[in-house]
Amino acid sequence: MERTELTGIERELVLQYLIDGNVPVTVTPIEKEAPDETKIKPLLSMVFPVALKAEQIEVNRQGIILLKDPPPSVKKFSGQHVKVEFYFNRVGLYFVTELRHTAAGCALIIPAAIQRIQDVTETADYEVTAMLYYSCQDKTDVNSRCIPRPGYPLFIRPVWRSIPIEKQSRAKQLLERFVSDARKEKNAGNGIQLIPICQYLVEDVLEPVEAVQGRVKPFSILFIDHERIVLASLHAAFPLTAGTEYAVKMSFKLSGGPIAVRDVFATCAIGKVYTGTDERFAADCVFTALQEEDRRFLYEKTTRRLFI
Repeated sequence: MERTELTGIERELVLQYLIDGNVPVTVTPIEKEAPDETKIKPLLSMVFPVALKAEQIEVNRQGIILLKDPPPSVKKFSGQHVKVEFYFNRVGLYFVTELRHTAAGCALIIPAAIQRIQDVTETADYEVTAMLYYSCQDKTDVNSRCIPRPGYPLFIRPVWRSIPIEKQSRAKQLLERFVSDARKEKNAGNGIQLIPICQYLVEDVLEPVEAVQGRVKPFSILFIDHERIVLASLHAAFPLTAGTEYAVKMSFKLSGGPIAVRDVFATCAIGKVYTGTDERFAADCVFTALQEEDRRFLYEKTTRRLFI
């Protein structure tokens, strides 16, 4: 079995790294059942990690992390066990400790055991996946996997109430701007795809700390019908550009027929790349070449369920 706990020397190196600063961390309240990572569970299904920037923490030589003016979302974890995650030389690490309230404010004591985050084997069985093919500036050919994003049902018409109520005001501002732009640019079709785009751009769900930092992640599929596919990503260097044409292969899982998967090949051009206030991007890709029988398949596939 792979060793996950750091040695004493490794822990000292990490502690010095934390003391030197410039280390953002995420904090999540948990049910602490055992030191084994597989036994650590979020306290509530609706609780998400809270990000703390490097300037919000200070680590002393006694191994105590002092939180500088932490947000209320962290203060409410006081007295609870939390999982603290961060990167050290691109390696994902974590430890479990208690968030304590002291005279100096909120504090986290770094325990003796610091663990490496283990790789997670993907087990999801998606109803649809896609591969996007394009060339980079250095002329190398790239193919990127695309998978559905949780919380974005692809074969039900998007509805506004899918956006959390506390996010709807910000989403409405984005939608009004996007609709105004679309009327001038005439590039959004009936505009129904703007709902999941707005939903994605106002999300505050953090990307999880992984075993290795900086791995290329699949694009998220936010929307698909017989005219377009919307892809999203959270990357500072978003590789897709408006006006560029790409090749795409979509694979649909079938049931009750002689074949298990139907592949649909197409080309698409990016009509517009949408951005919010952070590094989230959503690309509205309009199909430019698609076999008529495949268009009919997509139409039936994406309209077969009751629109709600």
